[in-house]
Amino acid sequence: MKVLLAIPARYGSTRFEGKPLADICGKTMIQRVVEQCKLVQDLTQDHIDVVVATDDLRIFNHVSIFGKAIMTSSTHQSGTDRIAEVATHMQNAYDVIINVQGDEPLIHPKQILQLIDCFRNTETQIATLIKPESFTSELTSSNAVKCVVDIHLKALYFSRFPIPYYRDEATRAGEVFYRHVGMYGFNAPVLEKLTQLPTSMLEKAESLEQLRWLENGFQIQTALTNYENISVDSPEDLDRVVTLLTSNQH
Repeated sequence: MKVLLAIPARYGSTRFEGKPLADICGKTMIQRVVEQCKLVQDLTQDHIDVVVATDDLRIFNHVSIFGKAIMTSSTHQSGTDRIAEVATHMQNAYDVIINVQGDEPLIHPKQILQLIDCFRNTETQIATLIKPESFTSELTSSNAVKCVVDIHLKALYFSRFPIPYYRDEATRAGEVFYRHVGMYGFNAPVLEKLTQLPTSMLEKAESLEQLRWLENGFQIQTALTNYENISVDSPEDLDRVVTLLTSNQH
Protein backbone atom coordinates (compact mmCIF):
# COMPACT_ATOMS: atom_id res chain seq x y z
CA MET A 1 0.00 0.00 0.00
CA LYS A 2 0.97 3.61 -0.47
CA VAL A 3 0.44 5.41 2.83
CA LEU A 4 0.60 9.11 3.60
CA LEU A 5 1.23 10.16 7.19
CA ALA A 6 -0.20 13.68 7.32
CA ILE A 7 0.45 15.88 10.35
CA PRO A 8 -1.81 18.94 10.73
CA ALA A 9 0.01 21.78 12.50
CA ARG A 10 -1.47 25.16 13.43
CA TYR A 11 0.44 28.01 15.03
CA GLY A 12 -2.58 29.55 16.71
CA SER A 13 -3.89 27.93 19.89
CA THR A 14 -5.96 29.44 22.67
CA ARG A 15 -4.07 27.52 25.36
CA PHE A 16 -0.60 27.30 23.83
CA GLU A 17 0.16 29.53 20.86
CA GLY A 18 3.02 28.39 18.66
CA LYS A 19 3.27 24.96 20.25
CA PRO A 20 4.47 23.13 17.07
CA LEU A 21 7.66 25.19 17.33
CA ALA A 22 8.08 24.74 21.09
CA ASP A 23 11.51 23.43 22.06
CA ILE A 24 11.73 19.94 23.55
CA CYS A 25 15.29 19.09 24.57
CA GLY A 26 16.84 20.78 21.53
CA LYS A 27 14.24 19.85 18.90
CA THR A 28 10.87 21.39 18.14
CA MET A 29 7.74 19.44 18.88
CA ILE A 30 6.78 19.16 15.21
CA GLN A 31 10.27 17.84 14.34
CA ARG A 32 9.92 15.11 16.96
CA VAL A 33 6.54 14.09 15.54
CA VAL A 34 7.96 13.94 12.01
CA GLU A 35 10.94 11.86 13.17
CA GLN A 36 8.66 9.36 14.94
CA CYS A 37 6.57 9.05 11.78
CA LYS A 38 9.61 8.38 9.61
CA LEU A 39 10.47 5.39 11.82
CA VAL A 40 7.32 3.63 10.56
CA GLN A 41 9.05 2.90 7.25
CA ASP A 42 11.41 0.57 9.12
CA LEU A 43 8.45 -1.52 10.36
CA THR A 44 6.64 -2.26 7.11
CA GLN A 45 7.07 -3.05 3.42
CA ASP A 46 4.44 -0.41 2.58
CA HIS A 47 5.49 2.82 0.91
CA ILE A 48 5.38 5.53 3.59
CA ASP A 49 5.53 9.29 3.02
CA VAL A 50 5.37 11.95 5.73
CA VAL A 51 4.09 15.50 5.27
CA VAL A 52 3.17 18.38 7.58
CA ALA A 53 0.01 20.29 6.66
CA THR A 54 0.04 23.86 7.94
CA ASP A 55 -1.43 27.29 7.29
CA ASP A 56 1.50 29.10 8.90
CA LEU A 57 4.62 30.17 7.02
CA ARG A 58 6.80 29.92 10.15
CA ILE A 59 5.95 26.24 10.53
CA PHE A 60 6.28 25.63 6.79
CA ASN A 61 9.77 27.15 6.63
CA HIS A 62 10.92 25.28 9.73
CA VAL A 63 9.66 21.87 8.59
CA SER A 64 11.17 22.34 5.12
CA ILE A 65 14.61 22.14 6.74
CA PHE A 66 14.17 18.48 7.73
CA GLY A 67 11.03 17.24 5.97
CA LYS A 68 8.16 17.98 3.62
CA ALA A 69 5.49 20.58 4.33
CA ILE A 70 2.49 21.82 2.37
CA MET A 71 0.68 25.11 2.89
CA THR A 72 -3.07 24.68 3.29
CA SER A 73 -6.06 26.97 3.66
CA SER A 74 -6.48 28.89 6.91
CA THR A 75 -10.26 28.35 6.89
CA HIS A 76 -10.33 24.63 7.72
CA GLN A 77 -12.47 23.74 10.74
CA SER A 78 -10.65 20.48 11.52
CA GLY A 79 -7.45 18.56 10.96
CA THR A 80 -9.44 16.12 8.81
CA ASP A 81 -10.30 18.89 6.34
CA ARG A 82 -6.67 19.99 6.32
CA ILE A 83 -5.27 16.56 5.45
CA ALA A 84 -7.99 16.08 2.83
CA GLU A 85 -6.69 19.19 1.08
CA VAL A 86 -3.18 17.71 1.21
CA ALA A 87 -4.42 14.44 -0.32
CA THR A 88 -6.03 16.40 -3.16
CA HIS A 89 -2.88 18.49 -3.61
CA MET A 90 -0.90 15.26 -3.96
CA GLN A 91 -3.36 14.05 -6.61
CA ASN A 92 -4.85 11.35 -4.38
CA ALA A 93 -1.80 9.17 -4.99
CA TYR A 94 -2.25 7.21 -1.73
CA ASP A 95 -4.37 4.25 -0.70
CA VAL A 96 -4.46 5.25 2.96
CA ILE A 97 -4.06 8.60 4.72
CA ILE A 98 -3.20 8.64 8.43
CA ASN A 99 -3.96 11.78 10.43
CA VAL A 100 -1.14 11.96 12.99
CA GLN A 101 -1.62 14.51 15.77
CA GLY A 102 1.02 17.21 15.61
CA ASP A 103 1.03 17.69 19.37
CA GLU A 104 2.07 14.16 20.39
CA PRO A 105 5.89 14.21 20.20
CA LEU A 106 6.23 10.82 21.90
CA ILE A 107 3.86 8.96 19.58
CA HIS A 108 5.03 5.38 19.08
CA PRO A 109 5.64 4.24 15.47
CA LYS A 110 3.96 0.89 16.25
CA GLN A 111 0.70 2.73 16.97
CA ILE A 112 0.76 4.19 13.49
CA LEU A 113 1.51 0.73 12.08
CA GLN A 114 -1.55 -0.60 13.94
CA LEU A 115 -3.73 1.84 12.03
CA ILE A 116 -2.12 0.95 8.73
CA ASP A 117 -2.69 -2.75 9.42
CA CYS A 118 -6.43 -2.12 9.81
CA PHE A 119 -6.50 -1.41 6.08
CA ARG A 120 -5.20 -4.89 5.18
CA ASN A 121 -8.94 -5.52 5.23
CA THR A 122 -10.04 -3.70 2.09
CA GLU A 123 -13.48 -3.07 3.57
CA THR A 124 -12.08 -0.77 6.26
CA GLN A 125 -13.25 2.79 5.73
CA ILE A 126 -11.89 4.57 8.82
CA ALA A 127 -9.65 3.29 11.60
CA THR A 128 -8.69 4.59 15.02
CA LEU A 129 -7.15 3.36 18.28
CA ILE A 130 -8.66 2.66 21.69
CA LYS A 131 -6.92 1.90 24.97
CA PRO A 132 -8.51 -0.52 27.48
CA GLU A 133 -8.66 0.86 31.01
CA SER A 134 -10.28 0.14 34.34
CA PHE A 135 -12.72 2.73 35.59
CA THR A 136 -10.92 5.63 37.28
CA SER A 137 -11.75 9.22 38.14
CA GLU A 138 -9.77 10.24 35.03
CA LEU A 139 -12.37 8.54 32.85
CA THR A 140 -15.04 10.89 34.16
CA SER A 141 -13.21 13.88 32.64
CA SER A 142 -14.85 15.32 29.52
CA ASN A 143 -11.37 15.59 28.00
CA ALA A 144 -11.06 11.79 27.99
CA VAL A 145 -13.20 10.52 25.12
CA LYS A 146 -14.68 7.07 25.65
CA CYS A 147 -15.75 4.50 23.07
CA VAL A 148 -17.97 1.42 22.95
CA VAL A 149 -17.45 -1.22 20.26
CA ASP A 150 -19.14 -4.28 18.85
CA ILE A 151 -17.70 -7.82 18.89
CA HIS A 152 -15.64 -7.00 15.78
CA LEU A 153 -14.15 -3.89 17.43
CA LYS A 154 -16.15 -1.57 15.21
CA ALA A 155 -17.07 1.63 17.01
CA LEU A 156 -20.69 1.95 18.10
CA TYR A 157 -20.41 5.33 19.80
CA PHE A 158 -17.98 7.86 21.28
CA SER A 159 -18.79 10.06 24.24
CA ARG A 160 -17.25 12.50 26.69
CA PHE A 161 -19.21 10.65 29.39
CA PRO A 162 -18.17 7.22 30.67
CA ILE A 163 -19.89 4.60 28.53
CA PRO A 164 -21.46 2.15 28.98
CA TYR A 165 -23.36 3.53 31.95
CA TYR A 166 -23.73 1.04 34.81
CA ARG A 167 -26.96 1.53 36.77
CA ASP A 168 -25.43 -0.49 39.58
CA GLU A 169 -21.99 0.96 40.31
CA ALA A 170 -20.96 -2.23 42.09
CA THR A 171 -21.09 -4.16 38.80
CA ARG A 172 -18.76 -1.61 37.21
CA ALA A 173 -15.76 -2.76 39.25
CA GLY A 174 -13.37 -4.81 37.16
CA GLU A 175 -15.09 -3.99 33.87
CA VAL A 176 -13.02 -2.70 30.97
CA PHE A 177 -13.67 0.71 29.46
CA TYR A 178 -12.14 2.00 26.26
CA ARG A 179 -10.51 5.43 26.06
CA HIS A 180 -10.18 6.85 22.57
CA VAL A 181 -6.70 7.63 21.25
CA GLY A 182 -7.35 10.44 18.80
CA MET A 183 -5.48 9.33 15.72
CA TYR A 184 -7.29 8.30 12.52
CA GLY A 185 -6.63 6.44 9.31
CA PHE A 186 -8.77 6.86 6.21
CA ASN A 187 -9.38 4.97 3.01
CA ALA A 188 -8.56 7.69 0.46
CA PRO A 189 -11.96 7.83 -1.34
CA VAL A 190 -13.77 7.81 2.01
CA LEU A 191 -11.75 10.79 3.27
CA GLU A 192 -12.95 12.88 0.35
CA LYS A 193 -16.58 11.97 1.12
CA LEU A 194 -16.22 12.84 4.81
CA THR A 195 -15.24 16.42 4.04
CA GLN A 196 -18.53 16.93 2.18
CA LEU A 197 -20.72 15.99 5.15
CA PRO A 198 -22.55 18.76 7.02
CA THR A 199 -22.15 19.12 10.77
CA SER A 200 -24.43 16.59 12.48
CA MET A 201 -26.64 16.69 15.56
CA LEU A 202 -24.55 14.20 17.56
CA GLU A 203 -21.35 15.99 16.63
CA LYS A 204 -22.74 19.27 17.94
CA ALA A 205 -23.99 17.63 21.13
CA GLU A 206 -20.64 16.08 22.12
CA SER A 207 -18.27 18.23 20.05
CA LEU A 208 -16.78 15.09 18.51
CA GLU A 209 -16.19 15.06 14.75
CA GLN A 210 -16.22 11.25 14.49
CA LEU A 211 -19.89 11.17 15.48
CA ARG A 212 -20.70 12.92 12.20
CA TRP A 213 -19.17 9.98 10.37
CA LEU A 214 -21.07 7.38 12.38
CA GLU A 215 -24.31 9.30 12.05
CA ASN A 216 -23.91 9.25 8.27
CA GLY A 217 -23.41 5.49 8.17
CA PHE A 218 -19.63 5.21 7.89
CA GLN A 219 -17.92 2.45 9.88
CA ILE A 220 -14.96 3.08 12.16
CA GLN A 221 -12.70 0.09 12.80
CA THR A 222 -10.80 0.27 16.08
CA ALA A 223 -7.59 -1.42 17.18
CA LEU A 224 -6.41 -1.92 20.75
CA THR A 225 -3.27 -0.18 21.96
CA ASN A 226 -1.51 -0.22 25.30
CA TYR A 227 0.78 2.70 24.56
CA GLU A 228 0.19 5.84 26.59
CA ASN A 229 0.07 9.06 24.55
CA ILE A 230 0.71 12.55 25.88
CA SER A 231 -1.00 15.37 24.01
CA VAL A 232 0.66 18.75 24.52
CA ASP A 233 -2.18 21.20 25.05
CA SER A 234 -0.45 23.50 27.53
CA PRO A 235 3.05 24.48 28.76
CA GLU A 236 2.46 22.13 31.69
CA ASP A 237 2.01 19.21 29.28
CA LEU A 238 5.26 20.21 27.59
CA ASP A 239 7.04 20.03 30.94
CA ARG A 240 5.77 16.45 31.37
CA VAL A 241 7.24 15.45 28.00
CA VAL A 242 10.58 17.07 28.81
CA THR A 243 10.67 15.27 32.17
CA LEU A 244 9.99 11.92 30.50
CA LEU A 245 12.64 12.43 27.85
CA THR A 246 15.31 13.55 30.29
CA SER A 247 14.56 10.72 32.72
CA ASN A 248 14.86 8.15 29.91
CA GLN A 249 18.28 9.50 28.99
CA HIS A 250 19.71 8.51 32.38
